[in-house]
Amino acid sequence: MNIVLERVVFVVLMVAAGGAIWWWWKSHGTPPPVAPPAAETAPARPAEPEILHPIETAPVAARAEASASLPALAESDAVVLDSLASMFAHRRLPDFLITKDLVRRIVVTVDNLPRERAAAQRWPVKPAPGRFTVHETAEGKAIGADNAARYALYVQWLESLDMRKLAALYVRFYPLFQQAYRDLGYPHGHFNDRLVTVIDHLLGTPQVKPPLALVQPKVLYEYADADLQALSAGQKVLLRIGADNAARVKAKLRELRREITREPPP
Repeated sequence: MNIVLERVVFVVLMVAAGGAIWWWWKSHGTPPPVAPPAAETAPARPAEPEILHPIETAPVAARAEASASLPALAESDAVVLDSLASMFAHRRLPDFLITKDLVRRIVVTVDNLPRERAAAQRWPVKPAPGRFTVHETAEGKAIGADNAARYALYVQWLESLDMRKLAALYVRFYPLFQQAYRDLGYPHGHFNDRLVTVIDHLLGTPQVKPPLALVQPKVLYEYADADLQALSAGQKVLLRIGADNAARVKAKLRELRREITREPPP
């Protein structure tokens, strides 16, 4: 009897233990469902910068020729130079104009003028002939009064340009200028905005009465006035060519600006 009872108790305990194990597995053994990973959100593309001076709305744009069939930028010299020469009765361009990669040279130079340095080897024109002249004054060294004559041909040629016709050519070939500017490292930039900014920067060059005092700490001359020495490469060029030449250059820049933007200069 005791043996039977023991077996019954053992069976009951086994059944109870099995039920407990089944209940625990049912409650804890099945891992909770794993939520699927959240879909990755693609990073938002940066917004295109606002165009401050759209070339399409420039006053001269309505009068410019359509640019439907433009050459590739690398092959554009002949067409651009021929169009530029057509502005003159003699169809001759000045010898100081560098005709290879003209559009790229213009774009690089414009972009560099407000900076500390603008490498002359990238300019669209050859350096002025002759040597930079320095005179001794009672206060020390200064830019020579005859130095401005070195730039006479450049300024005369600039003054001979009809800025309305020049702006029309610029609008016609603007896609080439835009491509050259973006190739320069501004994939979202707009060259006409940059050009207007640089023109305004040059127009802001201070008018300084001669003589302009110089110092020579090393090989190169520097302006004795620290504020003048801190000016950009382009503003220093306007100082170096002389006050009269600078005023004439600024007048032509204002003409060009009126043709490529609707807003007056600041």
